[in-house]
Amino acid sequence: MTRQSISFTTPNNSWLNAQVESEEYTSKSDVVNDLIRKARAQQNEIDWIREKLIKAEKSEFTDLSRNEILAKSKEELRQNGKL
Repeated sequence: MTRQSISFTTPNNSWLNAQVESEEYTSKSDVVNDLIRKARAQQNEIDWIREKLIKAEKSEFTDLSRNEILAKSKEELRQNGKL
């Protein structure tokens, strides 16, 4: 695992310390890694939705608007437990 040195603002440092003190995490590194994993997963979902919207727009196969396609895609993700 790569070691990094990063600085935190006082409020962020306090929040990180509180997460560790609550015993939900064992270290600040665990908290930061968990936040990064969640952000990466969220970005993957955004990319998947964007790809689906672009494909639908290019296919001209639907009469649905961009917002309708987005809502339908989000619903499919929720039903599949991915959102």
